[in-house]
Amino acid sequence: MPIYRYKAVNPAGKNVRGQVISYNDEAAERRLTSLGLEIVWIIDISNDIINHFLLWLQRVKSRDLVVFSRQFSLLISSNVGVVEALVTVQDQTENLKMKTILAEVTYEVDSGTLLSDALHKRGGKVFSAFFINVIHAGETSGKLDEVLNYLADEMEKDYDLTSKFKSAMIYPTIVLVGLVGVGFIMMLFVMPQLTAILQETGAELPVATKIVIWAVDFLNKYIVGIIIFVVLFFVGFRLFIKSSFGRLKIDYFKLHIPVIGKLFSLVYLIRFCRAFSTLLRGGVSLTRSLEISGDIVRNKIYQNLITRTIEQINEGSSVSSVFITSHEIPKMIPQMMAIGEKTGNLDTVLEKISVFYGRELAAKLGNLGVIIEPLIMIILAVGVGIMAAAIILPMYNVATSF
Repeated sequence: MPIYRYKAVNPAGKNVRGQVISYNDEAAERRLTSLGLEIVWIIDISNDIINHFLLWLQRVKSRDLVVFSRQFSLLISSNVGVVEALVTVQDQTENLKMKTILAEVTYEVDSGTLLSDALHKRGGKVFSAFFINVIHAGETSGKLDEVLNYLADEMEKDYDLTSKFKSAMIYPTIVLVGLVGVGFIMMLFVMPQLTAILQETGAELPVATKIVIWAVDFLNKYIVGIIIFVVLFFVGFRLFIKSSFGRLKIDYFKLHIPVIGKLFSLVYLIRFCRAFSTLLRGGVSLTRSLEISGDIVRNKIYQNLITRTIEQINEGSSVSSVFITSHEIPKMIPQMMAIGEKTGNLDTVLEKISVFYGRELAAKLGNLGVIIEPLIMIILAVGVGIMAAAIILPMYNVATSF
C-alpha cells in the first residue's frame, strides 16, 4: 500500500510533517484534511529504497500489539465502527510497520472482508493464531466488543508477565557476561605480563599459578582456533535446537534448571491457562482452544502433553484426566479443572488458576534477587581468591624475598 510523506499546517497554525498510508493520492489527502490539516505538499515515497529498507528493519513488538488491542477495544466498546476504529488506531500508531499493516487490513475490511480473515493473511510473526481466533469468535458470536476488551486485558497481563520475568533475568545475565568479559581481557592482556615476571624469577611456583600460566599460554597460542570453535559451537547449537529432538531436550532442561526452572514452568502454565480460558470464553471449541494454547506456550514438553490430550479427548477422555498423569503439571491444576468440567465453568476455573500462579510467580521473582545477589558475591569471592592464590601471593613472595 502506498506511503506518503507530507508537510501541512495544523489548526494551531504550526507546520507539521509526517507520513500517512492510504489507498491512493486522493484518499491520503482526504485523510489529512479530515484531521484538520491544511496540506502544503504531499509526495509518494513507496518506491523510496531507504524507506523500504527502514520498513524492512522495523518489527512489530509485543507492546505495539498490546496498545493496538487496548485502543481498538475501547473504540469498539464506544460503538465506533470497525473500519473507523481501525483508521483511528492507525493514525495513532507510531510504528511504521504496524501502521502499514493496519492500513492494508482497513482496506480489506472496508471492501467486505472479515477482520479475522484480514488479520489471518498477515498472521505468523505479527498476529498469533490466539489473537486471530479470539477475534473470529467475537465476530461470529456478535460480542466483538466484549471479546476485544477481554483480549486486551489478557495481552496486557501476558506482556507484564514477560516483562517482569525478563527484568528479573537481566541483572544476573549482565553480571555473568561482565565477569566472562573481564576474565577474557585479563587472560589475554594482563595475565601474560604477570606470568612472564613470575617465570623470570626462577622461583618455585604454586600449583595454582602453574595452572594459570598454562591457561594463559594456551589461550594466547590458540586464540584463533578457540574463536573458530566457539563460532562453530554456536552455529551447531542453533541447528541442534531447531531440530525436534534438540528442542525437546532444551525445553526439558529449561524446566529442570535449579531455581530458574520453576520460574519457566510457572510462566508457561500461566500463559497456557490464560489463553485456554480466553479462547473457551470466546466460544472456540475445546480441542481448537487446546491446540492454539499449546502454540502459545512454546515448550515442547507441554506441547507434547497437549497433543496427547487432544488425541485422548477425541477418544472420550477429559482434559483433567490426561493432565493428572503428567509430572510437569501441579496436581492442583487438573483437580480444579475437573471441577470446572463438571460444573461447565472451565474458563472461569482456568482464569482463577492463572491468577493464583501469577501471584506465586510474582513472589518468586521478588525472592530471586535475594537468592542471586549472595550467589554472585560468592562467585566474585572465589574468583578473587583464585587470583590472589595464583598471582598476587607469588608476586608478593618474590617482592619480599629481595
